[in-house]
This record gives sequence, C-alpha cells and structure tokens, in this order.
Amino acid sequence: MAPESTPESAQVSEQQPEPPPDISYEAAREELIEVVRRLEAGGTSLEDSLALWERGEKLAQICQSWLDGAKRRLDAAVSGERGNE
Repeated sequence: MAPESTPESAQVSEQQPEPPPDISYEAAREELIEVVRRLEAGGTSLEDSLALWERGEKLAQICQSWLDGAKRRLDAAVSGERGNE
C-alpha cells in the first residue's frame, strides 16, 4: 500500500534538495525554524521527515558558517583596534 500523499508531503518533495548557495543567514534561519516546526508537529511520512531533517541539517550548517564568519570579522576588528592603541 502506497503512503498517502498530502499537500504537506508534496511540499517536502518539491523543495530544493540543496539550499541556494547565496542564501542569507536570515533566510536560512527562517527556513530552519519552519523545518523544526514541521518536524515537531509530526504527521509527515518517514520519508518526508528524513528529507526535512536533511534539509534542516544543511540549513543549520549554513547558519553556523555565517556565524563563524561574523565571529572572525569581529575578532579581526577587535585585534586591529588593540594593535592601534
């Protein structure tokens, strides 16, 4: 018996397999929040849940990369200020 297709499960299948490479931190974070909300709500098939989880992991990596870059920039700015004292 094939799993029942719902509008929500169809939406998961239609999502891009990879987030766009130029996605902003804010856009990645908002989509990650939505992925978590959908996973916590339940009601999706195992396959759709796995697809959501994988997308969430990729979005979390993107967010972390943005945060790491921001930290490097702040660290460089602070160390530059100390060098000018």
